[in-house]
Amino acid sequence: MSTETKIQATGATLTKVLKAQVSEAYARQSREAAEEKWIIENLPMVSRMARKITSYLTNEADMEDLISAGTLGLVRAARAYDPGRDAEFKTYAYIRVRGAIIDELRSKTFVPAGVYKQIREVQEVYDRMTAMLGGAPSDAELAKEVGLSMEQLYRLFQQARKQQFLSIHGLSDDSPVLDALTPVDQAPLPGDQLERKELATRMAGAIKELPKRERILLLLYYERDLSMKEIAQVLEITESRVSQLHAGLLFKLAAKLR
Repeated sequence: MSTETKIQATGATLTKVLKAQVSEAYARQSREAAEEKWIIENLPMVSRMARKITSYLTNEADMEDLISAGTLGLVRAARAYDPGRDAEFKTYAYIRVRGAIIDELRSKTFVPAGVYKQIREVQEVYDRMTAMLGGAPSDAELAKEVGLSMEQLYRLFQQARKQQFLSIHGLSDDSPVLDALTPVDQAPLPGDQLERKELATRMAGAIKELPKRERILLLLYYERDLSMKEIAQVLEITESRVSQLHAGLLFKLAAKLR
């Protein structure tokens, strides 16, 4: 092989390598730009989800820690996301952000054993009264039967809401109430699909039996994604009253679906 031929061959090899490096650098830059775009577009979802989760718990829950955990989950989701294999990024990220926020809560204890026992006792009275009356008792009737003031009953509802949240997400020793409705990464088995369908049907029936104002609250909070403060403005009641109603309706739904 002549010197000129060798030089040409070396030049062609270098050109090929250079093209590959440029292509790789461009692809990496494009991927980083895409990841940045996914993260920025979905950051509001993190704070919204953290806010919703803390609405189940207490004002003492550290929102900043939850948002930090959720943001980290979002960044990891963006880095791991494969557009050719996975679902739409927003759906993919939702599952991982939610999981990261839930993990942040795992080491915390929200419901003391004594309060949990009282919740169970009120649930039993609620079930007994529902069977006896042929329908759900009013909050006033339930409070009178269990010997609590309305304010005490609503506080207990809010404690029950914490317990139901922990139960739903497998964070307590109680069996999950609505676990079949939570998002998963893979398609459920046929038996699981049937169970979810049955649970969804039962939940729809239970929601229809709620008072009109509570049904509206459900719609505004879970479908329209309004905050409790915004719902209070729509319903023309206080934000604390919205929180009480929300806790009460979750208590009733959990009782019907148990």
